[in-house]
Amino acid sequence: MDYIQKYQAWVNNNTLDATLKQELLNMTDAQKEEAFYVDIEFGTGGIRGLMGAGTNRVNVYTIMRATLGFSRYILNQNRNKRVAISYDNRLNSYAFAKRAAGVLAAQGIDVFITSALRPTPYLSYMVRHFDCDGGIMITASHNPKAYNGYKVYDETGCQIVPRIANIVISEIQSIDDYFNIDFEETSPFIHWVDESFDEHYLEAVKTIQIEDLPNKPLKLVYSPLHGTGGTMVPRLLKELGYKVIPVESQMVNDPNFGATQSSNPEEKIAYDGALALAKEVGGDLVLVTDPDADRLGVMVKHQGKFHFLSGNQTAALTLYYILSRKQEKGLIPDNGYVFTTNVTTPLIDKIATSFKLKVETTLTGFKFIGEKARAIEGKGVYMFGCEESYGSLVSDFVRDKDAVQAVYMLSEMATYMHSQGKTLIDLLTTVYNTYGYFLEETLNLNLSGIEGKKRIEAIMTYFRNNRLSIKNKEIVQIDDVLKLQTWRKTGIEALDYPSSNVLKFYYRDGSWIVLRPSGTEPKLKIYMSVVGNTKHDAEEALENYKITVQGLLGQV
Repeated sequence: MDYIQKYQAWVNNNTLDATLKQELLNMTDAQKEEAFYVDIEFGTGGIRGLMGAGTNRVNVYTIMRATLGFSRYILNQNRNKRVAISYDNRLNSYAFAKRAAGVLAAQGIDVFITSALRPTPYLSYMVRHFDCDGGIMITASHNPKAYNGYKVYDETGCQIVPRIANIVISEIQSIDDYFNIDFEETSPFIHWVDESFDEHYLEAVKTIQIEDLPNKPLKLVYSPLHGTGGTMVPRLLKELGYKVIPVESQMVNDPNFGATQSSNPEEKIAYDGALALAKEVGGDLVLVTDPDADRLGVMVKHQGKFHFLSGNQTAALTLYYILSRKQEKGLIPDNGYVFTTNVTTPLIDKIATSFKLKVETTLTGFKFIGEKARAIEGKGVYMFGCEESYGSLVSDFVRDKDAVQAVYMLSEMATYMHSQGKTLIDLLTTVYNTYGYFLEETLNLNLSGIEGKKRIEAIMTYFRNNRLSIKNKEIVQIDDVLKLQTWRKTGIEALDYPSSNVLKFYYRDGSWIVLRPSGTEPKLKIYMSVVGNTKHDAEEALENYKITVQGLLGQV
């Protein structure tokens, strides 16, 4: 069925939501094609896309179809027939969550759904606490307000990995009719989880404490960017004795993100409100979580000025602090593991191995770290997991990145450094002086729609066939994750990753470049990592890489 036939089937359906039908009637031919040329797909985080009418949009019908497919997977597992559900502050999130619960209930599956918005890691914790067979989180994470999404979890509270996703996708694709899916939103199979459950999760978060600090003089300015972190973080910090100052205008549950220019902690404009408040009240640390509270962004006051930390820097600092303090207390195990990704700073590997820990590297996507954490159960100790995009997990009592844990650990770190007369910037300098000056940056090539998808494919094909050469830099290794092979001068070897459209070029001096189409946004991401003896050397090398890459992209 082509996109015109799909469009006609939707617009002529008598049960179609009136608002969506009007949207369809107002569409141009190009908009019809964008909305119907494919069925919305699972990416690195499940389903994520623009809300609206059509098979390539997030709406109540695509949510119901996905949930029916997931329910068939759950029933085939022959376990407890239980699923946990939560949701963020976005437009329609509650309605989508309630409808998903109704679809599951109609299939005889017990549903534990939060009565109010709660963070993604909270959902992961619910899956494990209630011994569920899976979970659903309605969120589009840090995407703009026009987006929503649907993250799917397995029985361990980990986002489903490709081998499971392929089964779920197959079930979903077998469902042709979007409009005759049973749902029972008032079913006795639906159990509402109220705020009394918060205590269970927060008590687990408190167990990550390393230093019991009696004095907590720092002023911590916090913003949830209108999202779920506001339900957890201020309470946690206050209970632990920290001086937390919320950005009240951004504490409001607002699907329009009215008091912030961005919902993404990777963008500096997301900090404007919190930074202004920090300067006003004499704050020492700015902590910003994304709408579903699985990512944390940080700004640190050092010598009177606020410094923005990248996700790589925050992860490296956290790991170094955890390991150095635990070593001091004799708490480093012989069989400890640290998990990172192939686009995260090499500093993670350097730090972990210096403390004699094993390092496992995965593809981008915290589901792969969760899968690795599961694999070491009974034979190793989980110590830390992280990725470059502001996501980390201190303790794996949940199996997804957890900004609530991250906030707690950053607050403890900053307070501990203050007790030593230092800041986190001083600690970062110590890390660089010890391991080398690593510097990373990600270029985002935004390419939306059908033409954007074609452009991304053309770029990936070009660099798959033509090496990404940097002047005076020798390529020593190329990982083609789509082909599952690694090239070196000594020959070609098999690559032990799930197949994914990712290319990584390694250079003799320890630097690398990765090209990867985003699984959650219409963009091509180019990750770069360089290392230098000094900050100046690293900055100069990185600038050279950026100029070269941008020039090459312009030629494709």
